[in-house]
Amino acid sequence: MKTLKWITGIALMSIFSLTSCQSEVDEVEGDNPNTNTANSTTATNLKRVAMFDGSSDDFIDGSSCSALKFPFIAKVNGVSLTFISQLSFEQAISILGELNNNDDTVEIKFPVTLKMSDYTEVTVNSQAEYDVLVNNCEEAENDGEAAISSLDIKYPITILTYDASLEQTGSVVITSQEQMYNYMINISSTEYFSVKYPISVTLADGSSEELNSDAELKASITAALNIESSMDEAAEDKEELEEILVNGTFKVNSFINAGANLTSTYLSYTIDFANDWKIKSMNALSTIATGTYQVTADTDLYLQFGFAGSTDFSLFNNTWKVISFTDTTITLESKTNSAVKLILKK
Repeated sequence: MKTLKWITGIALMSIFSLTSCQSEVDEVEGDNPNTNTANSTTATNLKRVAMFDGSSDDFIDGSSCSALKFPFIAKVNGVSLTFISQLSFEQAISILGELNNNDDTVEIKFPVTLKMSDYTEVTVNSQAEYDVLVNNCEEAENDGEAAISSLDIKYPITILTYDASLEQTGSVVITSQEQMYNYMINISSTEYFSVKYPISVTLADGSSEELNSDAELKASITAALNIESSMDEAAEDKEELEEILVNGTFKVNSFINAGANLTSTYLSYTIDFANDWKIKSMNALSTIATGTYQVTADTDLYLQFGFAGSTDFSLFNNTWKVISFTDTTITLESKTNSAVKLILKK
């Protein structure tokens, strides 16, 4: 059994979007657009971009280099679930998101079949065998050899082929990610190629770009990796903030609403964040307001309140960007109005 630290917002995105984190882009440059070989920057980057993205089930298997093939069975926080498609992930996400803690567990029932980053399939018979694959994936990520899944090429694109004299010999229309990967790994030492630009790509944040050269492709990949790095950092911060919230009560240290200092209204109250995503405000005698809270992350970190029962605390019903936080202090700013600021302190 392996213990997983649950990240609700990122896990949701991991089902339908881009996730694997790599921090390196190949630096070996070709002489010109027509001299790309199997060892060139363009070939290496296209191969990594075209690798199979196994990140959709990371919250179950903990590895972006492979994906579990359906159907499979796993125990999620003690509940046995049969996964028949990605739609089955929703129930697992619901179970894992019930409580704000780091005690979530997922136990995969072996044997299982994995689809690997090179599109091959492997049968794994035990957790020990699987752990070896996870370690290999981590090494590939650290060495800049794993999939770059924070950028998607929009197919079809055309590859122009050349001989050793740099005379064009033909062209190949690439219609899918898998076809691109297979093409790049099968280039011989005597073959040369170039990408017929422009091509379009989509980044992890959903934005699109039109690229006109190998240099622009490399720059776009670097930008995509930077976005992904920010997303990963925000996800880690999310987990840390969730733990801080439930370990103690908070007081309003400062509340500025469009220039008006309303801090004194809240001096006698404390705010308590519960493990079940419930929140309440109290004074010495009674509970004043109750509601829910949520922590989410993309490239930034956000804290959302939903108070009911108090006009004063309904002013906190906002999506707050987390500007900074420590074990004792959380500084917030309204996502939609930077003039609205809130500081909570233990």
